[in-house]
Amino acid sequence: MTPTVQPTIAITMGDPVGIGPEVIVKALADPSLLPIARWVIVGDADIWRQTGATLGIDVPADVVPQLQDAKPRSSTVFLDRHQLKGVPLRAGELSAACGRAALDYVRTATLLALHGEADAMVTAPLNKEAVVLAGVHFTGHTEYIAELCGAADSRMLLVNDRLRVVHVTTHCSLRQACEPNVQRILRTIELGHESLQLLGFQSPRIAVCGLNPHAGENGLFGNEDAALILPAVQAAKSGGIDCQGPVPADTLFIKAVRGEFDLVVAMYHDQGHIPMKLMDFENTVNVSLGLPIIRTSVDHGTAFDIAGKNRADARNMKAALKLAVSMAQRRIQEHSSSRVYLP
Repeated sequence: MTPTVQPTIAITMGDPVGIGPEVIVKALADPSLLPIARWVIVGDADIWRQTGATLGIDVPADVVPQLQDAKPRSSTVFLDRHQLKGVPLRAGELSAACGRAALDYVRTATLLALHGEADAMVTAPLNKEAVVLAGVHFTGHTEYIAELCGAADSRMLLVNDRLRVVHVTTHCSLRQACEPNVQRILRTIELGHESLQLLGFQSPRIAVCGLNPHAGENGLFGNEDAALILPAVQAAKSGGIDCQGPVPADTLFIKAVRGEFDLVVAMYHDQGHIPMKLMDFENTVNVSLGLPIIRTSVDHGTAFDIAGKNRADARNMKAALKLAVSMAQRRIQEHSSSRVYLP
């Protein structure tokens, strides 16, 4: 029997006055999660303690300033970044200080993963407007982490139990998304193929959405599908990838849900996000592709309207944590690294 690898997973707290701290506390209170990894929460310990007290949930953690200061046998470690000492905070209130702190948590966790101190990272939601208020140009978690990693070519993958979707474009205008190029589409297919292998699919079956209605209807509704998507699909096939397309988006997703395909390549943000969130909003996980590290995330925002009210659902965070563990275990096993194993 193959032993189970226990990875180290870094978790960022997200915006401290959003629902991030709440969903992390609730998730790690699940006794089935605690034994499968060593959890390293990155944030402000005062927020962690206050959140636990408010919820009436005690998740013991070894609070340390540096990871190397943690006790070797600590299953849950809290890396205290001391970003908000003396800063008055109110749940659900937009704050430049919180935006700055949330970005520090992400940077710290990313460096842990890059330096091999964590096998994967999981991010709770931050608020883009709060980060911008802090004076930082910011378009999203994925782009920021990619920049820290020196990765020029990142993508977003959404995963749930029934469907997996990778996006050619995400955080840009729809006008920009309608101007893809063959190389970007091909690279998206390749990254999707690699990621599904890490998820356990040995030979993923991939289909690419058409950009136009009915995938262009032989040029009646635009030529992008034939001129840009088809060459990318053909190039992927030549590289040994099982790939089809362009397929009309209005029929492709149902085919994938019924088991015909393992991965759908969506051409733009809403083309992929709408079916995923409609199908299973609570359990859809965001995975960043094209990075040298593993990063998963919840697929929801800071939910300021319910922050601090004990109404946040932790299912999405639990799904993101479990997926990070699974991906980290496969990567560790692939590299045959020497690890501490659980019986």
